[in-house]
Amino acid sequence: MKLSFTLAALLFAAAAPAAATDQADIRHGRYLIATSGCNDCHTAGFMQNDGHIAEADWLTGNNMGWQGPWGTTYPANLRLLVQQMDETAWVARARMPFRPPMPAPSMRAMSETDLIAMYRYIKHLGAKGLPAPAYVMPGGTVATPYFELTPKNLPMQAAK
Repeated sequence: MKLSFTLAALLFAAAAPAAATDQADIRHGRYLIATSGCNDCHTAGFMQNDGHIAEADWLTGNNMGWQGPWGTTYPANLRLLVQQMDETAWVARARMPFRPPMPAPSMRAMSETDLIAMYRYIKHLGAKGLPAPAYVMPGGTVATPYFELTPKNLPMQAAK
């Protein structure tokens, strides 16, 4: 009996720091999501409702497209996406180039610690929602509403 109590105490002591670290990462990931503008695109209705969307509905993707010279892109359902990858794959994906308007330079500038915290927060939310529509090539037929981001009447920039 004494041996099983000692073993249980050791297992609990070993798990407690990991659980505390995970909770700290989840809190930090939530902060990064909330302050980095992720919800602006990846949560339907977030911008239109001044951010008044239940956290339970965050990051479920969006059927509102973003169209420009690159074609039409859609904000992914991050809650489904993270279910398909581990932390290493998430960090590698965050470091990749993205089509606009995804702020790829901002993601690449984040530390690995920050990206892992974001991953753990999104994973913590659990899977919810449907995948976002597929990318549409320039000139393709777009069946959803979209924002047009095509520059108009830009002055020529001086060569550096």
